Amino acid sequence: MPGGRLTHQDRQHIASSLTEGLGYAEIARRLGRPTSTISREVARNGGAHGYRADQAHQATRQRARRHRPAPPEESPAMHDVHGRDHEAVRAYGGQLTELMVHIGLPRMAARVLACLFLTDSASLTAAELVGQLQVSAASVSKAIGYLEGLELVRREREARQRRDRYTVGDDVWFRAWMSSARRNAMWARTAQQGVEIFGAATPTGVRIDQMSRFFARLVQDMGDGFQDWQQFLVAQQDGH
Repeated sequence: MPGGRLTHQDRQHIASSLTEGLGYAEIARRLGRPTSTISREVARNGGAHGYRADQAHQATRQRARRHRPAPPEESPAMHDVHGRDHEAVRAYGGQLTELMVHIGLPRMAARVLACLFLTDSASLTAAELVGQLQVSAASVSKAIGYLEGLELVRREREARQRRDRYTVGDDVWFRAWMSSARRNAMWARTAQQGVEIFGAATPTGVRIDQMSRFFARLVQDMGDGFQDWQQFLVAQQDGH
């Protein structure tokens, strides 16, 4: 199959073609492979005058066995101290990340936020984030800066360790809600200024007025939702 591993039949074709005196480029064209694939295959298996299909195929299989990683051992380490399956946790983290990306977060910011949110302590250092996500420190720093701008992550200084720790609290979604409400209020105010400038009776003024009304209504609805949430928290604390 073009692009896949060479088969025994491919190697027999290479051997017969070399016997005929064909060049690497012509052999590659007939097999639908890159010329470099043919040249490496021949070079590592005896060269143009010593290439043997059976020997080359057997040598390749032996190299593959030597480099094949051992299967992971089943052990209690596959679960954490709470009995949670590592693979299920990893898959859920990917699902949460994709959701955040879908609603507009940059992918690295989404990965960092999901990592923090799904950590029991809800708190990690930059070095810990780099280790868990297997990315560069610069990528983590840029993502943290973005999330701080949205007020989704807080930076706490560890005086003794002289390092920053990044935290998401239980109120992370409330803070995201309030940040969104403030942005909507800015849209409403700016739109209202546009209505005053263009005139409410002009086509442009009517269009901007609709925008102003839309964002003003969003702000009102979000304020009502905030009050409902506060009432829910009070009732929860009272045991209801």
